[in-house]
Amino acid sequence: MPDSNPSPGFGPDLAEVFGPAHTDGGPELVQLLTPEGERVHHPEFDLDFSAEQIRGFYRDMVLTRRIDTEATALQRHGELGIWAQLLGQEAAQIGAGRALRTQDYVFPTYREHGVAWCKGIDPLKLLGLFRGVDHGSWDPHEFNFGLYTIVIGAQCLHATGYAMGMQRDGVVGTGDPERDAAVIAHFGDGASSQGDVNESFIFAASYNAPVVFFCQNNQWAISEPIERQTRIPLYQRALGFGFPGIRVDGNDVLATYAVTQAALQRARDGQGPTFVEAYTYRMGAHTTTDDPTRYRLSADVESWKLKDPIARLEVYLRRNGLVDDGLVENVKAEADELGAHLREGCKAMPDPQAMAMFDHVYAEVPEELAAQRDGFADYLASFEGSH
Repeated sequence: MPDSNPSPGFGPDLAEVFGPAHTDGGPELVQLLTPEGERVHHPEFDLDFSAEQIRGFYRDMVLTRRIDTEATALQRHGELGIWAQLLGQEAAQIGAGRALRTQDYVFPTYREHGVAWCKGIDPLKLLGLFRGVDHGSWDPHEFNFGLYTIVIGAQCLHATGYAMGMQRDGVVGTGDPERDAAVIAHFGDGASSQGDVNESFIFAASYNAPVVFFCQNNQWAISEPIERQTRIPLYQRALGFGFPGIRVDGNDVLATYAVTQAALQRARDGQGPTFVEAYTYRMGAHTTTDDPTRYRLSADVESWKLKDPIARLEVYLRRNGLVDDGLVENVKAEADELGAHLREGCKAMPDPQAMAMFDHVYAEVPEELAAQRDGFADYLASFEGSH
């Protein structure tokens, strides 16, 4: 009879990976700002941030949170069909977004509202998608920011392929900071279990593609906890594919910026892919159709609220005399203006024309789609004059 108790030499126990010692991300977590707002230093990822830069991070996070709360309210009032919340993940997104150069390309999921903000996309364009009046109305080539991807993990393959294309275009490893470019693919801890993500790791490693795989580990793949997704910390998976991985405090905007900047530069220099695991927490629901109280403890949520990325940065700013009540109020007033812009703009969006579904699908319309389009046009015409 085989021994029902496996040998302790065959891989880690779940308690070793997700036990009390790893509640805050474990000893390998890169952190530059503690939850109490104290600046700490790291031997590999330490940067000197200007006061203006840190205040900019604060503004970005406050405005991004307002986008999220405003869109959630619009959904509750029936103005949006659904909304994917990012509450608690602002530092992970702003840190990664501000580390980008203009020529870098982003492949998002459906939750990268903060990264879209950093790339200069009007958040009203995001609302059009969730309102169901378009499929994403921004030009990906104008902003170097792809359309939102609903199919879980598919964007990682797109990102790797695009990065391989950059290699062939000669915009990697030239030594010219205005020319060298990289790609970043965003995904969640749940998506790390998808075949598409793992296939993209294989191709990226094999071809040394200039891509950063940025995983926002918010602890929950809808209702499945992270311990059902993996038996080792997610960032360690990268080693099995042949490239480095690193875990950063995703609620620390300074550390997220520093780590992502280094990973992107490594890619631009032609040194290949990097896996960045931003260890954070989804304080809200997966989407507005989700009820997280059914599957997680309120005590865990309250614990993570003490690590709020915006609060910790504001504490640091105030403690070091880098911000006053006037600046905080100005940012709040700007957030109120942004909220009004989103409310008014969302409600003013025109309903889409029925035939618009055939636009922007193919660069050259194939015969089969053209036949479907013409048939649907005839069908709609049959209702003319009727009620």
